[in-house]
Amino acid sequence: MTASSEPAPGAGRSAAARPAAGPTQAKTSAAATFALVFGVAALLSVLTAILASVGLLLGIIGVILGIVGLRMSRRPGVTGRGVAIGGLVLSVLAVLLGLALAAGISTFINNQQAVDRLEKRVSDLRDKLD
Repeated sequence: MTASSEPAPGAGRSAAARPAAGPTQAKTSAAATFALVFGVAALLSVLTAILASVGLLLGIIGVILGIVGLRMSRRPGVTGRGVAIGGLVLSVLAVLLGLALAAGISTFINNQQAVDRLEKRVSDLRDKLD
């Protein structure tokens, strides 16, 4: 038999029966992945304005997970630094937008003239419905 007609070493065995050839692959940090997921969810929630409080909470969780993911990515055999940074950036952005929205709403509510204008518009719309 020639070398070209011989099967490759281990070709007949299943993947589970083969011994590991070389170093194990690095794994992405779960905290980094969850930070990205929470960051996207928080940003989408804050942008709807109705779910801004939920988005603010998700953003805070995302920030914490992003920091944990960054720390875990320093370990040997663990990757995900970029994913953690992405999740951290999105989470911080969601928290800042949520706080700005809350500040804007509270400023609007505390402005008596703005509240009076809004009440007048609502009552005008009610009169048009009848």
